[in-house]
Amino acid sequence: MRGGGRFLLAHTLFLIVLGGSIAVRRIVMTGYPSPLWFGDSPTYLDGALKFEPAQLRPSGYSVFLWLLKPFHSFSVVLTVQHALGVLTGVMVYALVWRGIRAGWPRWWLWVPGVIATLVTVPVLYDAYQIELEHLLMSDGLFTFLLVAGITVVMWRRRMSWWMGALAGLLLAFSALVRSIGLPLLLVVLLCMLFRRSGWRAIVATVVTAAIPFVLYMSWFQDVHGKFALTTTDKVWLYGRTVDFADCSIIKPRPEVAIFCRDGLPRDPAVAPAFQALWGWNSGFKQLPDKMYNPDANKLAGEFAMAAITKQPGDYVAVIWRDTMRSFEWDRTYYPTRGTVEQYEFPVGASLTTWQALYAYPYGGETTDPRVVEPQAKWVRDYQDHYFVRGPYLGALMAIGLLGVLARVRRVGGDVLLPFGASLALLVVPAATADFDYRYILPAIPFAALAAGLTLARRPRPAVAPPEPVSLVKPVSLVKRVSLIKPKPEPQEDAPLVTPGTDADPEADDGADDETDEDERADAEPSKQNAEA
Repeated sequence: MRGGGRFLLAHTLFLIVLGGSIAVRRIVMTGYPSPLWFGDSPTYLDGALKFEPAQLRPSGYSVFLWLLKPFHSFSVVLTVQHALGVLTGVMVYALVWRGIRAGWPRWWLWVPGVIATLVTVPVLYDAYQIELEHLLMSDGLFTFLLVAGITVVMWRRRMSWWMGALAGLLLAFSALVRSIGLPLLLVVLLCMLFRRSGWRAIVATVVTAAIPFVLYMSWFQDVHGKFALTTTDKVWLYGRTVDFADCSIIKPRPEVAIFCRDGLPRDPAVAPAFQALWGWNSGFKQLPDKMYNPDANKLAGEFAMAAITKQPGDYVAVIWRDTMRSFEWDRTYYPTRGTVEQYEFPVGASLTTWQALYAYPYGGETTDPRVVEPQAKWVRDYQDHYFVRGPYLGALMAIGLLGVLARVRRVGGDVLLPFGASLALLVVPAATADFDYRYILPAIPFAALAAGLTLARRPRPAVAPPEPVSLVKPVSLVKRVSLIKPKPEPQEDAPLVTPGTDADPEADDGADDETDEDERADAEPSKQNAEA
């Protein structure tokens, strides 16, 4: 009972907040019993039904849907995805609480729980995060796997080999769900070196992370004839560069010049990358099989690298501009109005023929689009007010940066890894693909984690209590016996001496009496000490 009381004192506030987040998700499930759809959702379902890797992007999320396919229910899929979102918040809370608890006095047991709960609220209650969990999209699963892998890395400073192996598997799975996990794996390994996690743990992380990649790429080769993760990895980089590429500067070869956008009409309501990849005048439409043409990826990559090397200043400016979009107060319709509207809970429900073609074989009756009022209206009103705006994310990032700078002598300490992960999740998409508001959401848990750990203090070294000191100095039995010297008895063979000589005992009576008194004086305290 005493241990239970201490647990409640430490975690009651978080348990209340956690219960509230579960209640919000329950209302979402009631108001929107069927899943929400995004443009990529049918592709993921197609991979789950056929159980084969897609050429356009890694198919880790399709494997996840395939594992849940025996339930034949989208309700199960949505419940699992919402549960993963809640567990993501729990892991952030656990790391912050442990980090702060180590440096606070034991009688301030409730303080770490309060701080950890506050930084976990953006993770558990962000309306767009909850909506993303209700979409048939890979982002929620990706965020959970990435947070789980970094939680294993940060749980102990000196990791065992099996912890490194577990972290490697989780990080590799996250990269197979979304390709942005690949640079995040490098960030984690670098921070493990700075944290001195141990060479066994680092080697185990590298080895076990490589195994899923080799197996997936072998599977991809069996289906598509190429040992790779995708056949379109350079296509996305091309879409990034068309925003600034000037063919009069880069002067591409005739085969590559089909991707030039100079002189083509631009729709100001549509992002340049979206027009270049999916628009009616896309250069890929001049190739057989379009993006899936064997030469499309190579030619697009050549164009992108020429644009980056010959216009590096413009490339950096585009990265900076789109990274800063993450910290704006209001959301704009970027990359398109239709894309942004898919991140909102809709007023009604509908299902296109293309979506139904993949949905009904997978989910059966649970595919039927439904909206239940008034719960759905409550959810829409909730999304209008409760989400992490850009300046709030910027504040969390600023606090994390201060935490890294304050620990610069320890190479950022425990704050470096979550801060580096949040920064990479914002910058890498802006550098390799394009800005999208759903790319911001995986960075929020790590920004909150970095901000929480900034408030942690290093535990003070334990000082051993002093040994008790006795007021009476003990004296050993050997010493006590040696202090009491008995008077020597006269020997029978002692020689006779005449009175008045130096050997006469009576001549030294006074000295002998004084010596006896000294010995008795020395022996008396020893006797008293022994009795004490």
